[in-house]
Amino acid sequence: MHWIDGIVQGVLLGGLYAQYALGMALMFGVMKIVNVTHGDLVVLLALIGISLANFAGLGPWAVLATLVPIGAALGWLLQRALLNRVVGNDPLPSLIATFGLSIALQNAMLVIWSADTRSLSGGGIQQASISLGPIFIGVLPLIVLICATLLTGGLDLTMRRTRFGRSLRAASADVEAAAMVGVNPRNVYAAATAIAVGILGFAATFQAMRSTVAPADGPFQLIYAFEAVIIGGLGSIWGAFAGAMILGISQAIGFRISPGFGILAGHLVFLAVLAIRPQGIFQRKS
Repeated sequence: MHWIDGIVQGVLLGGLYAQYALGMALMFGVMKIVNVTHGDLVVLLALIGISLANFAGLGPWAVLATLVPIGAALGWLLQRALLNRVVGNDPLPSLIATFGLSIALQNAMLVIWSADTRSLSGGGIQQASISLGPIFIGVLPLIVLICATLLTGGLDLTMRRTRFGRSLRAASADVEAAAMVGVNPRNVYAAATAIAVGILGFAATFQAMRSTVAPADGPFQLIYAFEAVIIGGLGSIWGAFAGAMILGISQAIGFRISPGFGILAGHLVFLAVLAIRPQGIFQRKS
């Protein structure tokens, strides 16, 4: 039962990682844009949400409803102002540009919020749990997992069944050919980045409710998102979700083995997948 509880808690943790990974799966897996600011945007949105809660008296769900459109606006601005200028077959320019932006964001957040850790009050929902025999399931982690599942399903349907999804896949495959058939790659990419960062509004709210955030935390979220996408396979939305589950379960079991082994266990699983199946679990070899 000890290990079953570890698997259950790992799945719940994977729900949070899935919210990190969805935006990365869209930008890196589909658009082939390396966005190093991914984790810093989670932290920025979380700190904005905590400030709104403190100064405007907003509750956690009002913060969530506010952060999603703020994140979408930031994503649209990021793509329009910076990434559209460096988009191409070579991912190096986007990596360099967003790396510089990441450093700037971290320093700006340090100036505005200082290095102190902060959290968002959930009104007691953080302590609530459901008992299933000897296993206790936190209400907040369960809500996070349900939201992650719905977001994954919605994004997957958007990519497969809508005109926007087809346009984005066409533009990512061949920009010039897509433009010849009436697709505006810049507009499509801006909308896709708005969706990717808007999803981070969910991750930022739940991260701030589940634990604490600080301006230097961004690289951790970036690593977890990157590992989940690579484990699942580039271009696969549900693959990113499954990769997040695998990462969460491996960390939870690692913590059961030793308190200091949890994070390392996730990294070791990532390296094992990379060595055995470098294209990812759900990606076919090209």
